Amino acid sequence: MSRIEEQVHSKFKLFAGTLDSDGSIGTLARQVASWVRGAKVAPKSIGIEYLESTRRVLLTIGYRDDEPAYAVELTSVPVARLGALDEADLARVQKELEHTGSKLQRVICHELYVTEAGDLTMVFMTHEP
Repeated sequence: MSRIEEQVHSKFKLFAGTLDSDGSIGTLARQVASWVRGAKVAPKSIGIEYLESTRRVLLTIGYRDDEPAYAVELTSVPVARLGALDEADLARVQKELEHTGSKLQRVICHELYVTEAGDLTMVFMTHEP
């Protein structure tokens, strides 16, 4: 089992792009995975923000370059359309989040974004052997 010290990081790489026609970050995800392989880094975290005003995406990768590198994949999965965000809606979305996350293996971390239509999408960073 890893130690928390191995997760701590202070370096970040910023990417910008648009959502693909299916609402995913597929194109941007491939750019990130390619950069990780080329830079030979150990990714630790992701951050993502969907900018409704420009329909663009900002994505950050937190990483370390002082330990062995490994490959990752970013996968965006549509989860649910948000409703009132009351207790019932949060419970419904929570159930969908758990169901979505259970389908993936070797998850390092996750992030989410919401479009102007209220569509919530989870982005998972997984370790690729």
